[in-house]
Amino acid sequence: MKILVAVDGSEFTRRMVAYWAAHDEWLGPQHTYTVLTVVPPIPPRAAAVLDRELLHSYYADEGEKVFHPIRTFLDKQGLKATFLSKTGHIADTISKTATEGHFDLLVMGSHGHSELANLVLGSVATRVMAHCKTPVLLVR
Repeated sequence: MKILVAVDGSEFTRRMVAYWAAHDEWLGPQHTYTVLTVVPPIPPRAAAVLDRELLHSYYADEGEKVFHPIRTFLDKQGLKATFLSKTGHIADTISKTATEGHFDLLVMGSHGHSELANLVLGSVATRVMAHCKTPVLLVR
């Protein structure tokens, strides 16, 4: 199975990784993994005054901060993964990556807000599920 794992370095990502570790059916060489993090873009006016190389370095560093614990986990499991850091609107970028990459499954953590909170606050997970054609496994 081709699995996309969306991570953001939060407590919810840690819970999702713990779930992943506890369920052997999601681990193993029979699966291929792509770990995705999305870094929100610097506002255009601020980005315009920054050196392009500095901006790219910032985005790469932010992605690597998120990937470090995931790399450690996968190394302990003896698994390989492709790591992909993108910049953009988080939910839209996750959905687009899952669909265009023809993944069989998208795994991501969720804050676990109630439906009322989702209406008021919005939710990356809710937006991803609404726009993604790939099946989504949400871990709360």
